[in-house]
Amino acid sequence: MGRSARARWAVVALGCAGLLCAVLGAVMILAVPSIIKLQVYKNVRIDPSSLSFNMWKDIPVPFYMSVYFFDIVNPSAILKGQKPQVRERGPYVYREYRHKTNITFNDNDTVSFLEFRNFKFQPDKSNGLESDYIVMPNILVLSAAMMLEHKHMSLKLFMTLAFSTLGQRAFMNRTVGEIMWGYDDPLVNLINQYLPNMLPVKGKFGLFSELNNSDSGLFTVFTGIQNFSRIHLVDRWNGLSKVNFWHSDQCNMINGTSGQMWAPFMTPESSLEFYSPDACRSMKLVYQEAGVFSGIPIYRFTAPDTLFANGSVYPPNEGFCPCLQSGIQNVSTCRLNAPLFLSHPHFYNADPALADAVIGLHPDEREHSLFLDVHPVTGIPMNCSVKLQLSLYIKAIKGIGQTGKIAPVVLPLMWFEERGAMEGDTLRTFYTQLVLMPKVLHYAQYVLLALGGVLLLAPVIYQIWSQGREDAESPPSPAAPPGRLPSPYTPLLQDPPAGSPPAPPPEPPGCLTRTSARCTRPRHV
Repeated sequence: MGRSARARWAVVALGCAGLLCAVLGAVMILAVPSIIKLQVYKNVRIDPSSLSFNMWKDIPVPFYMSVYFFDIVNPSAILKGQKPQVRERGPYVYREYRHKTNITFNDNDTVSFLEFRNFKFQPDKSNGLESDYIVMPNILVLSAAMMLEHKHMSLKLFMTLAFSTLGQRAFMNRTVGEIMWGYDDPLVNLINQYLPNMLPVKGKFGLFSELNNSDSGLFTVFTGIQNFSRIHLVDRWNGLSKVNFWHSDQCNMINGTSGQMWAPFMTPESSLEFYSPDACRSMKLVYQEAGVFSGIPIYRFTAPDTLFANGSVYPPNEGFCPCLQSGIQNVSTCRLNAPLFLSHPHFYNADPALADAVIGLHPDEREHSLFLDVHPVTGIPMNCSVKLQLSLYIKAIKGIGQTGKIAPVVLPLMWFEERGAMEGDTLRTFYTQLVLMPKVLHYAQYVLLALGGVLLLAPVIYQIWSQGREDAESPPSPAAPPGRLPSPYTPLLQDPPAGSPPAPPPEPPGCLTRTSARCTRPRHV
């Protein structure tokens, strides 16, 4: 009796546990998505209490900038009108450090900040040294020649004389360090002496001299604390809601984010839009495919074919013109009117005529396309590779002797790749808190529901087993003894017990005794 009672209590306990697990699993299925969503909202907004704030403030991802130069092989032949020939040199790799300062939270749900960058050369990752010499177009001379194209001949002749006096030629032989971070140029000193506001540099002139140890402008972006729908979007840059470099309102718009984080809960229909101070414009990347980075699901976004298309191919880009062939963007209006063009490396995804005009260019999608891998739930980039090329439009200018007989050509100067990937403790923390834990909760809800269903079956199985056992242990009904006449309440057709001899047939009426088959009848007196 004690064992049976304990079994019943155990079954009741299992049933209660099963009911609890089933209810908890059902509640989790309904509540966990909302809980995860609230946690993501809480931790990706720009708030000192959020998980991603320190990551946003001081980017822990190691960024590297790899620079490739196009070394001019035949400068003398170019001056005679022949096709340019180049060879790619590099990469020259720099570790890029970024940190935000002057962080100020404003009353309108925005935060303002300056982001400083500095670069440190990495010889062990480079294919060459900063002391390597590169033959390149003299940007100052050839740009000045283009600006003087429609000026009076006397001014052109004066500039030719000035260039000769200062030892300036169409091509120069400089070290990588000088080209990157600047060199003393007598022409720059002369211009700063007589036209002090014409050039942004007061000392050395270099392609990246303005980027090292400097900021990218004052960004004001929405924090998402009060209004999450605008999280990370740029409100103003240097106090402007739009720029004035281009020839249409659409091209001058400052759209998207500052290029570091995007709104969470992306779909394949989402796009990545950001404002780039270096390109003086907003850019938009489109979804390409889903993938996995170090166990973390990502969406890969790439540049559309229309990013650098000219106005005839893609009318919304008409505001970036005057244009040449499609696939290169004229950035002269934001680069002191120097005839500089921005494109993909080796003129990838551009008019084939551009690459055909220069010997030594080999466009390749795998080598020269850009991408960003973003965790779609949080909008945080996991891996990125941004590749851009800077080119100079050159040609012979009548009256400027230094330009000789140069045939019109867009001559590539260099291209660079900025890449970074989350790694180390940052990657592990991100994976644990924003990927692993939600995944555990996701599976736990179904495990609890299934376990609850199994445990709820225990009372049912026990009841069926107990009923069967009681039926087996109950005694059979007693049968009438052999030869005993049935009582008025005994069924006449009741079957005899198994194994008993068959009952004799009933005596005929008037028969006293029966011997075998004979019947003795009484005699009548």
